[in-house]
Amino acid sequence: MDRREFLEASTMLAGGALIPQTATSNLPSAMIGIQAGAVSFVDEGTEKVLDNLQDLGAVNTLFLATFTYGRGIAGRQVPGQPLPDHGKQEYDTATFRGGNFATPHPQYYKSTSIKPEKAPDHGAYDVIADVLPAARRRTMKLICWFEDVLAADVPGFDKAREVPITGQASTPGCHRNPNTRAFWLGLVEDYLRSYDVDGLMWGSERQGPLDNALTANHGGGGAGGRVGCFCQYCTAAARSEGINVDRAKDGYTQLAKWADALRAGQKPADGAFVTFWRLLVKYPEILAWEKLWNDALNDTYRDMYRLAHEIAPAKGIGWHVWHNNSFSPFYRAEQDYADFAKYSDFLKVVMYNFCGGERLAQYVRNVNRSLFSDLTPAQTLAFTYDVQQYHDQPLDALAAAGLGADYVRRETKRAIAGAGPTLKIWPGIDIDIPTAATSKKTQPDDVYAAVKAAFDGGAHGVLLSRKYSEMRLANLRGAGRAIRDLKLI
Repeated sequence: MDRREFLEASTMLAGGALIPQTATSNLPSAMIGIQAGAVSFVDEGTEKVLDNLQDLGAVNTLFLATFTYGRGIAGRQVPGQPLPDHGKQEYDTATFRGGNFATPHPQYYKSTSIKPEKAPDHGAYDVIADVLPAARRRTMKLICWFEDVLAADVPGFDKAREVPITGQASTPGCHRNPNTRAFWLGLVEDYLRSYDVDGLMWGSERQGPLDNALTANHGGGGAGGRVGCFCQYCTAAARSEGINVDRAKDGYTQLAKWADALRAGQKPADGAFVTFWRLLVKYPEILAWEKLWNDALNDTYRDMYRLAHEIAPAKGIGWHVWHNNSFSPFYRAEQDYADFAKYSDFLKVVMYNFCGGERLAQYVRNVNRSLFSDLTPAQTLAFTYDVQQYHDQPLDALAAAGLGADYVRRETKRAIAGAGPTLKIWPGIDIDIPTAATSKKTQPDDVYAAVKAAFDGGAHGVLLSRKYSEMRLANLRGAGRAIRDLKLI
């Protein structure tokens, strides 16, 4: 069997359970997906968008942004970034709200305080009702793509928020709070019972209280949430597991003071790492609470998977794995692909290599001001490369150069090895994800190389990301050129 035959056979076997092959279709045998939001279909017309996706990108699966209050997967280009060469040539800052871009059906949300708001951005427009028939005519699959991003002023959300150690309500919802869990389950049931879609994908770009205290992420100090949750549901769960709540609070209070002092340049006599480990030894409840937080998130995945398979066992549900997975070894340790295989049909593992340089540099500078402040930034990057098992540019060149295609290949191989034989891995490929003016910008040949690297690494498909409304068409064409050169059509 030559390489082409092997690649075609393996992708059909691995991807066929969720994305069945159609005998009369001229579409790729692997899953070739793209994320797109309602605004693109409203601005450009449904048929025109689908033409571009198929003709330029060789796309056979549409990941439709159906619920979010954030601009990462919905809305037009984010303000301050160059507008792409399609769609309306203006920003939607004044009009973007978000919510459910389909039609919420109230009977599925009776168990939650959170109101299932219809997104007001496009009036009565229902993106699934519009796009699904057009996709069917083209033998394209449609997966509802929704994320763990709610607006603070959504009615009823005040009864679902996390409670940080400081006591005030936080912006994210608590995964253990029954109102939050019931809301996500309501969306699962609503999408699967109200529409004949082909599957679901949900993403939660958040991390636990320990990682947040260390600022072990590529965003700002509060990215991914605050130090919590200490709500009534989390404290009750802790007590049922024998965790001393008061000692956990004391431990996190001391940890926050330690981190604040380091960021202010006040290094302890024993250094940052030794004093951090001393806190963990003195307060094992710190790690126990981190596990408690992650257990709630994983239970949410399990419940959503169970419900989806009860309603539509032949359809798939999977998860978007946050880019922090490529940078923070602490976060990566909590993303166990072998465990995911028990309650997932696929994983979209984010491998955005062009913005990845900028993001890795941000992560390094964040943790270099806390846990790794005993090291230089360059030493922190070297350590990160070694423990994350890939190597790339030096720190001063990272943002401008981005990460190379070899990063995509290595991360794909690692994901495949960790997931086992049943879980499909669909790398998320960066196309024009916003970066600073001096940072790496996507080019067609870059996209071509990244897509090829993903399949060289054994991927069962690829997911072009973050959203069509910020992609330049030449870069989308670079993805399609790679698919065609790989003989996947």
